[in-house]
Amino acid sequence: MESSSNPSSVRYNVVGSSAVASTSSSSFSPKKVVSYQLDATKSTPNMTVIREERGGSYGGQTVILDTGHATREIGRNNSMFDRNNSTSSVVRNPKAHRSPMKVARAARPSTTSIVRPMQPYDGPINEESPAVSQSDTSDDEECEGCPRERVVSNSSGSKDFCVRNMKLAAFGRREIELAEHELPGLMALRRKVKAEKPLRGARVVACVHLVAQYAVLIETLIDLGAEIRACACNVMSTQNEIASALAEAGVPVFAWRGQTEVDFWWCIDKVVCGDGWQPNMILDDGGDLTHWLAKKYPSILKECRGIVEESVTGAHRLHQIAKAGRLPIPAINLNECVTKSKFDNLYTTRESVIESLKRTTDMMIGGKQALVCGYGDVGKSCCKSLQTMGAHVTVSEVDPICALQAWYDQVV
Repeated sequence: MESSSNPSSVRYNVVGSSAVASTSSSSFSPKKVVSYQLDATKSTPNMTVIREERGGSYGGQTVILDTGHATREIGRNNSMFDRNNSTSSVVRNPKAHRSPMKVARAARPSTTSIVRPMQPYDGPINEESPAVSQSDTSDDEECEGCPRERVVSNSSGSKDFCVRNMKLAAFGRREIELAEHELPGLMALRRKVKAEKPLRGARVVACVHLVAQYAVLIETLIDLGAEIRACACNVMSTQNEIASALAEAGVPVFAWRGQTEVDFWWCIDKVVCGDGWQPNMILDDGGDLTHWLAKKYPSILKECRGIVEESVTGAHRLHQIAKAGRLPIPAINLNECVTKSKFDNLYTTRESVIESLKRTTDMMIGGKQALVCGYGDVGKSCCKSLQTMGAHVTVSEVDPICALQAWYDQVV
């Protein structure tokens, strides 16, 4: 049916069981609120005008549809939202025996368009789904299944590695090149002693975070003459493109993001037991590699010359292994190194805490109340970073000296 009494010329068309509203009005046309009830015995819906008021500067029609079950509004921006809990002046029809109706988008003002009924999407989300764009897919999806079940080779024909997707090697190489500019000390060390090969004869087994910065360290050790087999110390921190780039460069690397616990220990076992290869040095982060050697391969552990441990957790595990009498070789607690403690705990945390909060909460930090437990190096960097973002920071500290430092730093 058509309504000619309204100067904004609102047309109400019925297609099957769907009520479709289209508008063609000026930017200052009035706003009309209507209520629909679709009767199955009639070919046209009943329309009741509830109120009419002047629109804003953007004009356009705002149509509220009462379906009997919920009230929906189609606004001037073609958006639609439920108004189940709305406190507006639209009152539901007391008649309970209503036939539900489908609601369509309203056309934009001053435009001519074909309006189709909106249907809720309840199917699976895939590339063809309207909820997912083509840019949301990645090359990792092309390599489904466990990487352990596939046998691939790099450009030189080597198969001594296991990664998620070798197609990411070029992208990983670009990330490693960018990371080289962030680590000028390692690059200077390469240029200075690369010709001397001071690490010739070193066979290093590494269990570290396989990210771009560690890739620079691994390739530096190789340039200095060492042989390295590497795996991941964390099942979720691995960058698949970095692992692929190392594998393409000929490094035996066994790591991918999203490993299971079985995959994790399988990768550690593969780096320890290479064909005709036995490690004599251990680079560990977390103590998992040392624990595995002490438990499964004590004879190999005895032949190693030493262990370099990078984390507090790994150092605690080394103390436990030593108390049990299963640590026959010396170990270096790298976490106590002043360069590591200051740069990692003080400066790196200052940036990572904000990134972690943003990624996990997707919220604005400014104006929030933040509680920092402890005011050591990590606590100081977290407080400074959070205050910079506008958060109200509170510190809890059991050490009276650190608590006094927080007070002097004007942290409550």
